[in-house]
Amino acid sequence: MSWQCALSVQKANDILGSVKSSVASRVRERILPVCFTLGRPHLEYCIQLWGPQHKKDMNLSEQIQRRAMKIIRGLEHLSYEDRLRELGLFSLEKRRLWGDTIATSST
Repeated sequence: MSWQCALSVQKANDILGSVKSSVASRVRERILPVCFTLGRPHLEYCIQLWGPQHKKDMNLSEQIQRRAMKIIRGLEHLSYEDRLRELGLFSLEKRRLWGDTIATSST
């Protein structure tokens, strides 16, 4: 399972690099939809399979999300958690827990 997550994270990282080099404006309204429409699905690909034994995969995915949020102008001075709150997003770990809750409540 780890190799699948590594490939997913690599794909998201490549997309982020392309976005960073090709999008001139780093304002939130421009960069956020592009980054999270193209890259976030790759980061969320493996999160439902994470467990305590997959801490490395979790950290790699969160690292890419942190990198994506650092390129948004105006949020550089905030911590990762504050950036998430400001943008109305969740960490990937919280996203996984939310998905688990939905899955268990629908059964």
